Amino acid sequence: MSLSDEPIEPNQTTQQDAQAGFEDTKPDDTSMQEFYQLYQKLLAITLVLTGIIFISVWIFYSLNIALNYLIGACTGVVYLKMLAKDVERLGGEKKGLSKNRFALIAIPIILASQWHQLHILPIFLGFLTYKATLLLYMVQTAFITES
Repeated sequence: MSLSDEPIEPNQTTQQDAQAGFEDTKPDDTSMQEFYQLYQKLLAITLVLTGIIFISVWIFYSLNIALNYLIGACTGVVYLKMLAKDVERLGGEKKGLSKNRFALIAIPIILASQWHQLHILPIFLGFLTYKATLLLYMVQTAFITES
């Protein structure tokens, strides 16, 4: 009796069905590996940009303004990490993204409005550093795919 002559249970699949894509497959790990690689790349670019901008602001303005920028940039990195965690859980246990991340930027902005050593604009622009990373990545991938 060959493999194809055996009776098939209702929840079993044949080798041909499995090759045709009819079996219940688990999500491919390669997509999660790509996600983690993208996340690591975005995080590294964000940290490099933060360092370059911090030193530039320190040279052209003052240490106080540069430290305000650094507070915002660190907040942006934490925000990026929280966003990545939300996206990671999106397919399995969660159906939507949480809105708790948005409170993260509110805290330094509120502190800056109350404490005179902190400045709102450098903190906010520091927070947006992760957005500059996303723009750089998007431009980079657009030019690579066009070539």
